[in-house]
Amino acid sequence: MDNLHTKKCAPCEGGVEPMKPEEFSTYLSMVANWFVVDNKMIEKIFILKDFQSAINFINQIAKIAEEEGHHPDILLYNWNKVKIMLTTHAIGGLSINDFIIASKIDRL
Repeated sequence: MDNLHTKKCAPCEGGVEPMKPEEFSTYLSMVANWFVVDNKMIEKIFILKDFQSAINFINQIAKIAEEEGHHPDILLYNWNKVKIMLTTHAIGGLSINDFIIASKIDRL
């Protein structure tokens, strides 16, 4: 199961329960340095070498998000830091999709 980056996100329109800590803890161990916030979101901060690198990184994330149909919240700050926040909005918490996207972002 450590090949999350090879999986595809499944559409989520709600109607399912978000993952509980015992469910998402396994997936969390498969992505490096992502942190759970309020048991509803995972986030990670990336530090790039300069502003243009940060913008390029964001554009690569946008491409993945569009291909997968699962979109993170992205914050660019201090000219070279990018904070990525993933949650499955339709269910108000975490799903496998969040960890799939996190894994794909980690491979950039």
